[in-house]
Amino acid sequence: MKKILVTQSSMPSLDEYVEEIKDMWDTHWLTNMGPKHKKFQEELIQYLGVENIDLMTNGHMALELSLQALNLSGEVITTPFTFASTTHAIVRNGLEPVFCDIDPVTYTMDTTKLESLITDKTCAIMPVHVYGNVCNIEEIDRIAKKYGLKVIYDAAHTFGETYKGKGIGSYGDVSCFSFHATKVFNSIEGGAVCFGNELKDFGLDLYRLKNFGIRGTEVVDAVGANAKMNEFCAAMGICNLRHVDEEIEKRRVVVERYRSRLEGVEGLQLNSIQKDVKPNYAYFPVVFDDKVFGATRNEVFEKLAEHGIGARKYFYPLTNSFDCFNGKYDLDKTPVARHISNRVLTLPLYADLSLEDVDRICDVILKCKSRVEK
Repeated sequence: MKKILVTQSSMPSLDEYVEEIKDMWDTHWLTNMGPKHKKFQEELIQYLGVENIDLMTNGHMALELSLQALNLSGEVITTPFTFASTTHAIVRNGLEPVFCDIDPVTYTMDTTKLESLITDKTCAIMPVHVYGNVCNIEEIDRIAKKYGLKVIYDAAHTFGETYKGKGIGSYGDVSCFSFHATKVFNSIEGGAVCFGNELKDFGLDLYRLKNFGIRGTEVVDAVGANAKMNEFCAAMGICNLRHVDEEIEKRRVVVERYRSRLEGVEGLQLNSIQKDVKPNYAYFPVVFDDKVFGATRNEVFEKLAEHGIGARKYFYPLTNSFDCFNGKYDLDKTPVARHISNRVLTLPLYADLSLEDVDRICDVILKCKSRVEK
């Protein structure tokens, strides 16, 4: 039985990658912001439609060092319906996460609950674009300006997307991307921080912090990290960027097949289609209402696994329930996030997933319902 993985990394041809890295055997420049790093940076600025971008070794360091470079203290309002990285970046900066519940349709931060969480200790908002769904940008911007708060978007799921014709990385004070191998676009491992021209000082601090806090050959005036992207990862990013639009188009075809098979099935909630958003088809989440569908998320997950199909409980568990926090946070304050987290599965989705495999996945899911109906 052929196994179907939940994701599969997009890659250029071997010949294309070898051609891209060939000149590194002449330069011997493998890291420390070399020519590949610079080329990748310049091409991303054009593709993403942003004013400035700095490359990182991964998306987590993009988040963590952005918070450090903004020199924040106090509380950061965020969402628990996210990957561990978002919350951990806040905590590792000595900041306190305050968890806002999510919208039940887009799974992004519920902005109707945001303002009530602001205190005199609040310094920033870190919203998360989820599954390619874009946050309520206008309302977050309005609230942030009203209270003088910074906005740092976790944009890991939205590479290549636009909102109202503008690149998604151009919103907020800072937007952070992940180029991890599992994402729509990857540089093997990698990440990036996007910011406007008005934050030039922030950009200088960020650049220093990703290089151990070094300001000059004899000056180290910050406690930094090593978050520099190496030349091999930058080269992979350059290659993959040439093909990303084609990859997104392939993903669209897969998503449309899923929708044709699963839309309208009672007990299944599919991802919303947002107005003014050019999507990247990053994920295909399905929320299972077991009382209506007749099978729980976990039962469907196990049945798919029996057929060699990998699905993912994403995001589960919620970050505010992690063992490392020892019960510090009250999950009753984020009931919608808890409800969705207990019921959601993301189905296999990648550019080269065949439509026959999509049908096979959907057949297994629909049989879970038909068994109950019998």
